[in-house]
Amino acid sequence: MADRAAIVTGGSSGIGLGIARVLGEEGHALTIAARRPDKLEEAVEGLRADGFEAQAVSGNLGDEEVVREVVRAHRDRFGRLDVLVNNAGVGIGSTVDDIEAKRVDLQLAVNIRSMILFYRECADLLRAAGSDHRRALVVNMSSISGKSGQPWLSVYSATKAAVVGFTQAMHKELGTQGIKSTALCPAFVDTAMTDFVKGQVDPADMIQVSDIAETVRVLLRMSPACVVPEIQFLRAGEAL
Repeated sequence: MADRAAIVTGGSSGIGLGIARVLGEEGHALTIAARRPDKLEEAVEGLRADGFEAQAVSGNLGDEEVVREVVRAHRDRFGRLDVLVNNAGVGIGSTVDDIEAKRVDLQLAVNIRSMILFYRECADLLRAAGSDHRRALVVNMSSISGKSGQPWLSVYSATKAAVVGFTQAMHKELGTQGIKSTALCPAFVDTAMTDFVKGQVDPADMIQVSDIAETVRVLLRMSPACVVPEIQFLRAGEAL
């Protein structure tokens, strides 16, 4: 069995893949979960080619049985869980007049429900790691729009505010058991998810995937006594 192991959701590209690579560099075996099997397999093959131990589990992460399958596969393969990264997310822009229920449900399922279910399914593994070394870590991907709701992204903003609130609750509930929870709240990051705004914002002026991923490395290396419940990432010159 691996000495350290992690689950990363939404890990087939962008921020999730960047975080997975940092976790691999820090000695973690990896279970990477995402919706599209072809893209996921390509990402995992790249991680293996670089010498990291990794497996892929594909499926709709808003589905309870898929969440259970990801955790079952991880437990069977690696036997422990030191880091959980709830990165899977979806954002669909709309004015309030044009909100569609199916798109609300999709964002609620992937952005909030999935995170909650992963905590539930991973709780015993995280407690075991917390008992072992007091540094079990859960990283939840929120957004700066979860701190200040944005027009046309109202549902997405609401889900990301919920991520912050749930992270705070888990910090209070699980912190004494050696399990840290941190919400990451970035502004625009240069990934495919922000392609819609790149006509107005130069990608070079956006936060980089490496900025987010390296923050996770810092969190991993903090002492058991230190907890960072939330980190906001703003673009240079952006107002607080």
